[in-house]
Amino acid sequence: MPAFAEILSTVASKPDPRGSDLPTCPVCADSMVAAEASAYLRDNLISYLWTCDTCGYGFVTKHSVKPIVCN
Repeated sequence: MPAFAEILSTVASKPDPRGSDLPTCPVCADSMVAAEASAYLRDNLISYLWTCDTCGYGFVTKHSVKPIVCN
C-alpha cells in the first residue's frame, strides 16, 4: 500500500507530544506510538515523520525546542 506524506504544521502550537498527546491518523483515527524518522533541521527545530501502520497515510510534524542554558 503506498504511503502519502503531508506537512501538517511548521510551528508547534504546544509542547512535544507526551503520553496521551501522541498523534492519531487523520484518515483512519488509529493512534501512533512512535515517529518513523526524525531530523534536526536547524537551530531548535526538529521534524518528525509519522506513518500510520493501519492505512499507510504519512505526515510530518515540526517542533521547536528551547535551548538549554547552563549557568
